[in-house]
Amino acid sequence: MSQIPPHELTRLEAIADDTAELEQLVARRLDGEPLQYIEGSAAFGPLDLLVDERVLVPRPETEGLYEIASKMVRNPEVIVDLCTGSGALALALKREFPTAAVFATDISEDAIEVATENKYRNRLDIYLAVGDLFDPLPASLLGEVDLLVVNPPYIAENEYDSLPEDVKREPKVATIAGPTGLEVIQAIGASVSRWMRPGGVVVCEIGETQGTSAAGSFLDLPTVVRKDLADRDRYIVAVKP
Repeated sequence: MSQIPPHELTRLEAIADDTAELEQLVARRLDGEPLQYIEGSAAFGPLDLLVDERVLVPRPETEGLYEIASKMVRNPEVIVDLCTGSGALALALKREFPTAAVFATDISEDAIEVATENKYRNRLDIYLAVGDLFDPLPASLLGEVDLLVVNPPYIAENEYDSLPEDVKREPKVATIAGPTGLEVIQAIGASVSRWMRPGGVVVCEIGETQGTSAAGSFLDLPTVVRKDLADRDRYIVAVKP
């Protein structure tokens, strides 16, 4: 038990009914299973989300994306969340902007199942669709999006073996982008401009070494790189002229 931080051990104790159950929970954590999977939930901004092995665990960096995005727009009519996973960003933004129409997509059917459960869990009405990036979005949204957010896969294939064990327990489709780690970001950057209305805002999470290369992937849009709380490059912010 000494390998588990005290605050995590306290949380495991809180969900265990007896010593035998606690030992099982501790064994799962020591085996690399994320604490949030063991608990079955995670806090994200104003939300309580179901999380399990079908989706990424929402992280503080992605909460930072939510905070940036929510401060950059006022009364948006249309919000899009690509690679939605648990639905964290889409649902938090719907809570922040209740009159907005929020559309969320993910290539993983499992992820959309979790996001759907979280939609009902938090009593928020968003549109969810399975498909690759923009593909499931209605054509009527072309040129109409006020805010687009995305936490895409951005880890390179050759980095996988060096990842922490708990990250390896999360879905590879949500973490590994391809040989360079930029593949999904580049696909988003090549297409996003035509979906945005003038003045529309794009906020994309990136890897800490990807600032320059990721910024150059957003064609036809001026971009800036924003840092996270640890002063690492973490977000691309673009505004359509």
